[in-house]
Amino acid sequence: MITIKEAKTKSELTDYIKFPFSLYKNNKNWVPPIIADELESFDKTKNPSFENAEAYFYIAYKNNEIVGRIAAIINWSEVNNQQKKKVRFGWFDVIDDIEVTKALLEKVYELGRKNNLEHVEGPMGFSNLDKVGILTEGFDEMGTMITWYNHPYYATHFEQLDYAKEKEYIESKFPFANVKPEFFEKANDLVKRRYQLSPLNFKTTKEVMPHVDKMFDLFNKSYASLSSFVAISDTQKEYFKKKYISFINPEFIKFVEDKDHNIVAFSIVMPSFSEALQKSKGKLFPFGFLHLLKARKQSKDVLFYLIGVLPEYQNKAVTAIIFKEYYETFKEKGIINCFRTPELANNIAIHNLWKHFDPIVHKRRCTFLKNL
Repeated sequence: MITIKEAKTKSELTDYIKFPFSLYKNNKNWVPPIIADELESFDKTKNPSFENAEAYFYIAYKNNEIVGRIAAIINWSEVNNQQKKKVRFGWFDVIDDIEVTKALLEKVYELGRKNNLEHVEGPMGFSNLDKVGILTEGFDEMGTMITWYNHPYYATHFEQLDYAKEKEYIESKFPFANVKPEFFEKANDLVKRRYQLSPLNFKTTKEVMPHVDKMFDLFNKSYASLSSFVAISDTQKEYFKKKYISFINPEFIKFVEDKDHNIVAFSIVMPSFSEALQKSKGKLFPFGFLHLLKARKQSKDVLFYLIGVLPEYQNKAVTAIIFKEYYETFKEKGIINCFRTPELANNIAIHNLWKHFDPIVHKRRCTFLKNL
């Protein structure tokens, strides 16, 4: 018999977070989260996403053992402002038993019907900066700290339950050796002169912080045209500033500004923390933070996490300036491999940015949708 219980207490939420640790115990490609970080993300008093969203966390039990988990989420900004009558699900993990998947999804349906919503989509988090999608290709590739990993049968469960693929994402990689500066050096010089632009580089996190709010404003403007985009609020800016920026080597954050010191483009690249997180086993102490600190300074693999350009500059080759700056930094740091985090498969403009580097698509993922 399958029993579903809502996780409310810290102890229950810890069990919820730890379930994948046993599900993927012997999987060399699964990357664990930091347990304390996940607990904070689920804390309504700490995560500002709950200002515009509600979420419920469910655990499935069979024979008194945990066999699955799911989060049922409503992003009210999406529902009210974009008129998308959608209930989301995320943080989905399950054994290979479709009856468990059915039982977990029923809790999501209940929330959707209770609020007169029309369809369910997932996996996805509270906002656009959360993880998204079920992995459908690339199971033999190591995961990252900003993506979910899953077994191949996940997609099979949804297909058997009459879900349809909704949004498709690709992840690519290329060796730094593929980067030839002649593809962007000329454009870099030309764009700087024509539009009176200049790069802004940093050596310390303290130098970055005064610019972060403007960066998130630019992020909102850059992605506003995407159908799935929900803008980041002021309180979320503060939260993400504390949560992410200190994790990133400041030399991997690049801005482009105009003659009046207005930011017109930005990019954030993260060192790969995958191996460090595997060594940490979900804990910062006693040694987990040392593994992360070492990766922050010494990792030879990097992930292009975010890139944004003001709409009025999006067809003016401004990214040539960004690539030129990264080329110099990566060459100095001895970077070996570059990875792109999930990008919508139909976002041709973003894919064209990377074409000269001959990237290889090494993972695919998608969200699944079903009408209620």
